[in-house]
Amino acid sequence: MALSEGSKVPDFKLIDQNNKTISLDTLSGKPAVLYFYPKDETPGCTVEACEFRDIYAEFNQMDCEIYGISPDDEASHKKFIGNHSLPFTLLCDTDKKMINDYGVWGEKNMYGKVSMGIIRSTFLIDKDGVLIKKWTNVKAKGHAEKVKAELQKI
Repeated sequence: MALSEGSKVPDFKLIDQNNKTISLDTLSGKPAVLYFYPKDETPGCTVEACEFRDIYAEFNQMDCEIYGISPDDEASHKKFIGNHSLPFTLLCDTDKKMINDYGVWGEKNMYGKVSMGIIRSTFLIDKDGVLIKKWTNVKAKGHAEKVKAELQKI
């Protein structure tokens, strides 16, 4: 399903790296970044996470929380956070329900090899859970700054 900008994002209920349940209701009242990535500790995913980490304080000053979402489990997320000093929450979507609901599971082509997987995507939502901006087929390097620039407009 393709979510369109200006529409309400689907509700979700996932656990974070500390086994705490996070849902769309948890996010209400302030803007949030939901970024979907394929796997903890892979090169592109590490670049993306570290770039969000490096400007996390700027997102915080705009009262915006960042949530990384992948099919990895809590133990993997905890290790990823520890290895890279990530200050934000990582959510576990091991059954890929949210990944499918948000339309970020699909065919990928890497070096001529076609496979199914997570299409690196980011959703910027407002305080009411409305999609302000979405990015698909994200290139990890430089992406966090693009999201920050868009957040500064709202």
